[in-house]
Amino acid sequence: MTDLTNYDPNSVGNPENNIFGLPTHEEDSRLVIVPVPWEVTVSYGAGTARAPDAILKASYQVDLYDPEMPDAWKQGFYMRPPDKKVLMKSDYLRKEAELYIDYISRGEDVKANQFMSKTLKEVNEGSAYLNNWIYEQTKVLLDKGKLVGLLGGDHSTPLGFFKAIGEQHGDFGILQIDAHFDLRKAYEGFNYSHASIMYNALAEIPAITILVQAGIRDYGSDEWDYVQNSNGRVVTYLDKDIRRRTYDGDTWKKIAEEIVGHLPQKVFISFDIDGLDRKLCPFTGTPVPGGFELEQVFYLFSKVLQSRKTIVGFDLNEVGIGGDTDWDANVGARALYKLCNLLVTSNTPQPLKGSYHADI
Repeated sequence: MTDLTNYDPNSVGNPENNIFGLPTHEEDSRLVIVPVPWEVTVSYGAGTARAPDAILKASYQVDLYDPEMPDAWKQGFYMRPPDKKVLMKSDYLRKEAELYIDYISRGEDVKANQFMSKTLKEVNEGSAYLNNWIYEQTKVLLDKGKLVGLLGGDHSTPLGFFKAIGEQHGDFGILQIDAHFDLRKAYEGFNYSHASIMYNALAEIPAITILVQAGIRDYGSDEWDYVQNSNGRVVTYLDKDIRRRTYDGDTWKKIAEEIVGHLPQKVFISFDIDGLDRKLCPFTGTPVPGGFELEQVFYLFSKVLQSRKTIVGFDLNEVGIGGDTDWDANVGARALYKLCNLLVTSNTPQPLKGSYHADI
């Protein structure tokens, strides 16, 4: 394991070092972050493919002291460089997908256009390639005993990781923070659309015993029907219902503990940044009014820790790039740091240090 004994966590972040300014290397870090520069199927705003680089830069401004988990960073966090071949493939297929989306948005028949049929086939083949690439990357790390987090990119990216987690850990549940259900089947004709990630996960990975969603506030009737007919495999806390309960006197503490109560012993956290209020992520791909404060989400995560469930992995996706500041990347970097701390702390056999007490 990386020896960080003499590292000063209060020093200026060194841009020559790795994520959060830590002087770490992959082979001796406990947690490895796999960046996935991919955004082929995004249906509105683009930019997420380059989020890993922006988050890395912003991470040097993150203070390492976390009163809940003050020593977690000492176990070593390392982020791999984004794969340039994956980014190039994403850029090429994204341009193709944009032409295709524009074509179908006008009500045109794809089957009547040979070029568009070829484009759809190429995009679907590219997404299948990515799923396998991520599966292979994460499986090797898990087999080495590493803890693994995934950093997108759009929300289509973690499917291969889910598969590797299931093979490594057996049955597990997903806690999804999101503005969207992501339960559409082949949205816009793309088999592995960012809007289809949870549909595909539930269809292809039987190890996922339950999906617990929080913050949902924009969805289609087909997705709502899917949830209602899931026989309890999908449990959803809509943003409007959470708000109305708090307006009627329920505390966020009560609701958060209720959410965690649905989860099994092994939990994967899937964090789409658009689950937050847009003021925290103005350039995310598909922004929706409403959403959580970042501290609300951190509070929910703390309840997962307090329940003594095991966090087996995480993904962080849909962080946008744009504007004159790095605001989205700074929020993303802080969300990433909390997820890293949670993952290593959950897998360290020691008493938890500190906890939240306030009812929000």
